[in-house]
Amino acid sequence: MTETYEHEVIVIGGGAAGLSAALILGRARRRTLVVDAGEPRNAPAAHMQGFLTRDGMPPAEFLALGREEIKGYGVELVEDRVIGAAEGFTVTLASGRVLRARRLVVATGLKDELPDVPGVAERFGKDVLHCPYCHGWEVRDQAFGVLATTPLSVHQALMVSQWSKDVTLFLHTLAESDLSDDDLRRLAAAGVRVAPGEVAELVVDGDHLTGVRLKDGSAHAREVLFVAPRAVPQTGLLEQLGAELTETPFGSYPVVDPTGLTSVPGVWAVGNAMGFGEQVVNAAAGGYRAGATINGELLMTDLDATP
Repeated sequence: MTETYEHEVIVIGGGAAGLSAALILGRARRRTLVVDAGEPRNAPAAHMQGFLTRDGMPPAEFLALGREEIKGYGVELVEDRVIGAAEGFTVTLASGRVLRARRLVVATGLKDELPDVPGVAERFGKDVLHCPYCHGWEVRDQAFGVLATTPLSVHQALMVSQWSKDVTLFLHTLAESDLSDDDLRRLAAAGVRVAPGEVAELVVDGDHLTGVRLKDGSAHAREVLFVAPRAVPQTGLLEQLGAELTETPFGSYPVVDPTGLTSVPGVWAVGNAMGFGEQVVNAAAGGYRAGATINGELLMTDLDATP
């Protein structure tokens, strides 16, 4: 006999990945609970792009539709925060509620830490952007700036030159000596100008970015600024459960198989909880794979336990 649980699967995080996993599990008639703290990574963005048939949809509208869809299959959604996870898949919520399930899906995503430059946080998601695939088309052919914070910012400057031929790379905290010969050659080939010196602040007129001011007082007229936030994976619960992590250039993420299964049997990680590059469409697909895999695994586990 298998042990009875109030919920077979608990999904921690109600973004695209978590809701997608819950949708598949609900359709498979699995008793599923989603716990969502209501802090989606893409909340500052007015729209999301690159999701076929949903291109341009506001993220909040996308999530609201997803919540309604999972309710239609009996999935329970709780607005709360998971503050602890233990062996045996017992999770503790900030409200004090303690829940237990047979399987866990961790979809806690990541947080973006923005460069500490006056104006960047206030304009983020408007005319301070990070992903050209997400926003490049909407700001095409405008005057771009790229705020360098690491040598990888050179790659970002080269990438955004696909959407505008008026690009300035502000070296900010990056020294000119940090640029390799290949960097300089590629920047020149792409027509990207290089502005040495630390950035002091963004210049805003009304509700529009108009320039970037350096600490030497000089100002450069710009309409859009691309930045590279420091990605902070939300892996605390996975670490509590003993999941193996691996270092990447974008932070420490869990080791997973193609379905999102971590090194802890019964625990899946999906969306930005398992990797930096998971856009909304990728996260939804990952949630689908995890949900379908979990359903099949539970089915076989129960059949094998039947006398």
